[in-house]
Amino acid sequence: MKVSGWTTRVLETPDVNPLIVGVDQPGTREFVTLELDTDDGLQGIGITFFGAALTPALRTAVDNLCELTVGEDPLQVEAVTDKLWLAAGGAGPEGIFTLAISAIDIALWDIKGKALDQTVCSLLGGHRDRVVTYASGALGRPMTIEYLAEAGPRLVEQGFRQMKTQMGAEPTARREVARIRTLREAIGPDIDLMCDINQLWDVNQAITIGSRVEEYQLFWLEDVVVRDDYQGLARVADALTTPIAAGEYVYGIRPFRHMLEQRSIDIVMVDLLRVGGFTQFRKVAGMAEAFNLPVVSHLIPEMQVHSIAAIPNGLTVEYMPWTLRLYEETPAIEDGQIVVPDKPGLGLAFDRDALERYQVG
Repeated sequence: MKVSGWTTRVLETPDVNPLIVGVDQPGTREFVTLELDTDDGLQGIGITFFGAALTPALRTAVDNLCELTVGEDPLQVEAVTDKLWLAAGGAGPEGIFTLAISAIDIALWDIKGKALDQTVCSLLGGHRDRVVTYASGALGRPMTIEYLAEAGPRLVEQGFRQMKTQMGAEPTARREVARIRTLREAIGPDIDLMCDINQLWDVNQAITIGSRVEEYQLFWLEDVVVRDDYQGLARVADALTTPIAAGEYVYGIRPFRHMLEQRSIDIVMVDLLRVGGFTQFRKVAGMAEAFNLPVVSHLIPEMQVHSIAAIPNGLTVEYMPWTLRLYEETPAIEDGQIVVPDKPGLGLAFDRDALERYQVG
C-alpha cells in the first residue's frame, strides 16, 4: 500500500460553543482539513489550525509536505514523518511546519488503524476504552460572576464531573479570587474545577493569587506564566500545593524534557498539533510516565480521546467542541467520560455537507 494523493481544504466555521448558553458568540474559526488517499482505497483524515491570516499558508505547508509522502508506505508512520522532518525540519519545530506535519501524522495513524482493523487508541497502547472528560470554554473570562454561578451547575446537570474556568483578566487579586469562590460554592466540593491563566500572570502574581485560591481545591492551575519560563514555572510549582499544568503552547517534544527535568509542572498538557501528532505525543507520554506525572490533552477531543485513553498515565480529555461540527459522528459522552469509537482508525468521517458549507479555500 502506498500514499497516492491528498485533498486539503480551508474551512471557516462559526465560533460557537454549545456549552455556552444565553451569551452572544460572534466570530469564526479557521481549520485546514486533510484527506490522505492510498492506492488500496483507504483514506485517512487529519486536521490542523491556528486561525486568522496565515491559515492559507498553513494549507500550503500541508500540501507541500503531502507531496513528499506520495509513494510512501503509510503504515511506516515514523519513517514517513522522519522524511518530512529531514526535508523541511529547518523551518521548525515551532510554527507552521509542525502544525502541518501533525495533520499528516494524524492521517497516517488513521490509515494504519483502518488497514489493521484497530482503533488508533489500540495502536497507541489501548489502556482503556474511555476516559474522563472536562467541560471547557464555557466559563471564560468574559463571563460575569452571576453567569458563572448559573453555568457551573448547568454543566453538572449535563453530566460533567470536571470543568475549567479562567482567571487573568480581573484588575485586582480580590476579584480573581471571587470568581473561583463563586464557582466552587455553586458546583460544590465534589466537582473537579480547573483554572487556566493562559500565560497572563508573572511568577509573583501566580504565587500570590494561587495561594489565595488554594482553599477552593483547584484540580490544577494552567499556564500560569509565559510558556518558556521553565524556572518561573518551577518556582510556582514549588510554592503551591495546587498542581501546575502546562505544555499546550510548546512545539515538539524537547521543551517537555526541560519542563520535566526542572520540575516545572505537575501535570503534562499536550497539544496534538503543536507536538507533532500521535507519533510525538506518545514520546512525551513516555517521558511523563518516567517522571510519574499524568498527561492531559488540549483541544480536538474527537482525536485526543485516542491518545489519552491509550496510555496508563492519561488523566482527562479537554472537551472543547470547536471541531465537532465537522464530522458525521463524534465520540459519545457517557457519565462524564468520553468513549473511544469502536470503529477502525480514528472512527471519524468528515461530514460532506459541513465541508461544503464551511469551505472557503
